Amino acid sequence: MTKLYQKLLKPEFSSEEMKKGLERAKKIPGEKERNAILSSVFSMIDLTSLNATDSSGQIKTFTEKAAAFNQYYPNMSNVAAVCVFPNFVVPALEGLGKSGVKLAVVSASFPTSQTFLEVKMLETEIAVRNGADEIDIVIPLGMFLERDYDAVIEEIKSLRQVAGEATLKVIIESGLLGDKEKIYRASVIAMESGADFIKTSTGKSPVSATPEAAWIMCRAIHDYREETGIMIGFKPAGGIVATDDAIVYYNIVRDVLGENWLSPEYFRIGASRLANNILKEIYPERPAYF
Repeated sequence: MTKLYQKLLKPEFSSEEMKKGLERAKKIPGEKERNAILSSVFSMIDLTSLNATDSSGQIKTFTEKAAAFNQYYPNMSNVAAVCVFPNFVVPALEGLGKSGVKLAVVSASFPTSQTFLEVKMLETEIAVRNGADEIDIVIPLGMFLERDYDAVIEEIKSLRQVAGEATLKVIIESGLLGDKEKIYRASVIAMESGADFIKTSTGKSPVSATPEAAWIMCRAIHDYREETGIMIGFKPAGGIVATDDAIVYYNIVRDVLGENWLSPEYFRIGASRLANNILKEIYPERPAYF
């Protein structure tokens, strides 16, 4: 491991510091500021369809709906991306057309990351070759929990290489890691191995995104920036449905990382139902869009 790993593998913040940060994040703003935050959050959503029942036709319809959003809501910025399984890259791109919405795909044996590295690399390579803009992968949790960090690093670096110019989001599956040291350590390893974003969860485990894990991960990003000068993005995902919850994650990013992170380039929220809930709150008279 490099000296940077050695220095950052253990968090240097106190439980009290995190507690106070979470208390600040959970303060819900007044209506005017709230609507402005929710509009901003909407533009940072990775609108997601990751269902066993997904089909090419359903994904094309789903992405066409996303592409046409500004025809119905011209005063709002569209979602940042749609996220689908890698076998749906072609119909998803057909649906998105020239809308400017990015195409993200989950890859490398999502959500378990349990297969041969060669298979993970091939799946990722095909997805990028077919046109995916962004790749979301899961760290090999078994390796990580056995403290085989060098193997974790080499795997992420291998997937970083085949992802090429695509944005790479690395999911640490924080709900399965448990304590703050593991969450922080996994975050640092992912960043130093080539992640453009670190992401909380797959949404397929019993515990998904939590404000506590988000705060720890954002602190890791902050500390990494202090050491390297590199800005890494953050993406909470899994179970984020209520608008109040979305505001909490927005506040965590603003409080820990600052205003420079409050754009789709550095902050995303993985969600499906959240998009409609934001629209319902800002435009209560309109029917659900997605």
